[in-house]
Amino acid sequence: MQNRLTQALDFQSQALVLRAERQRLIASNIANADTPGYQAREMDFAKALRQATQGAGEGGLAMTHPAHRSGDLGATDADGLLYARYSQDSIDKNTVDMDRERASFTDNTVKYEATLRFINGSVRSMLEAMKSANQG
Repeated sequence: MQNRLTQALDFQSQALVLRAERQRLIASNIANADTPGYQAREMDFAKALRQATQGAGEGGLAMTHPAHRSGDLGATDADGLLYARYSQDSIDKNTVDMDRERASFTDNTVKYEATLRFINGSVRSMLEAMKSANQG
């Protein structure tokens, strides 16, 4: 019974961890928008989630370290993170596009909140089911 309850929340909890990591990357990009030569970073969320959930049957993430998240969208660095493609060259070689970063930040925030609401709803449903079973 406990395994079934844990498995029901594993996917969403792993998605929440990845959303938090993506939010950290986006915030770092925004903070370095005026840093000459800074290369904006990104992660392939879908691929990272796929990799994370492959090991869910064994009871954990399929990665040994958060830096092992990677994707196929662009060049990667030693951490396995992507370098975001930029739409316009800049004189100081900074690749942060503030419009893209703000949109990504907002989109990721909404999805993070949706994941939290889904987890809360699942927990609430499970608690109600347990209360009903005990009362009946």
